[in-house]
Amino acid sequence: MSLPKYRHLLQKGILHARAEEIHDKLASCEYCPRCCRVNRMSGEIGCCGIGELAWVSSYGAHHGEEAPLRGRYGSGTIFFSGCNLSCIYCQNAEISQQLSGRPVTAAELASYMLELQASGCHNINLVSPTHIAGQIARAIAIAAQEGLTLPIVYNTGGYDKLETLFLLDGFVDIYMPDMKYSQPDVGERYSGVKDYPSINQAAVLEMHRQVGDLLLDSSGIALRGLLIRHLVLPEGLAGSSAILRFIAEKISKNTYLNIMDQYRPAYRARQYPELDRRLTTSEYRSVIEEAEALGLSRLDHL
Repeated sequence: MSLPKYRHLLQKGILHARAEEIHDKLASCEYCPRCCRVNRMSGEIGCCGIGELAWVSSYGAHHGEEAPLRGRYGSGTIFFSGCNLSCIYCQNAEISQQLSGRPVTAAELASYMLELQASGCHNINLVSPTHIAGQIARAIAIAAQEGLTLPIVYNTGGYDKLETLFLLDGFVDIYMPDMKYSQPDVGERYSGVKDYPSINQAAVLEMHRQVGDLLLDSSGIALRGLLIRHLVLPEGLAGSSAILRFIAEKISKNTYLNIMDQYRPAYRARQYPELDRRLTTSEYRSVIEEAEALGLSRLDHL
């Protein structure tokens, strides 16, 4: 059986030191491209809304994730509060834009991971991890020492800093980033960050460098690799065509891709007339057809 990457760091005796190196960055936080530089160890809070401790909204076996993650027994999903993006159509705004759940220590977070493993989940799926990379790294080190052997899924909105990803190399087995927009002005209007496309593309390239294309076991369960999500927006606002070309030409035509059709006007989206409706079947189908024409055949909807 293929061992998760963090198990190799544990065997080398460097996992805990690497985790502390990442965690110490909380003293002047630059985990994400916003680079707030606040001292979260002393209680200061940056754009993400989270201080020294990670906030867990909920955790459990999730049977609604992509097929290679959910399998038969579910993806061991941990939902974190806070976010480094401010998406006006967020379907989980009560979690991302507010504090939901409670703060947890690294030891508590590690215990959740071990509990999910004991329940039979196929992986540990960390939802919105970017702003708490240090807390997560420390928890993985503790859980690994106590017997964690499941792949780690880094389920991110895709606004990730290269330097943080470099530090996480060896902690993450499966990267699952969003690729939301291909135009800077759209990213600024709908998520509050004007450099989303350039940051996102560089991050996804680094993720692929670390873990490669998605690798499945004989039962179709993901072991390691890259899985990209792209939410199609009304009126072609996400710039889907350019994103698909980037994936096919710059990453890999063997990329596992979930082209999502579940957009609905949530949170503050009804304040934006162009987003105040659901996606049409033809809008979605045209993106699928373009992906297939580009040779992207590993589509989760099939």
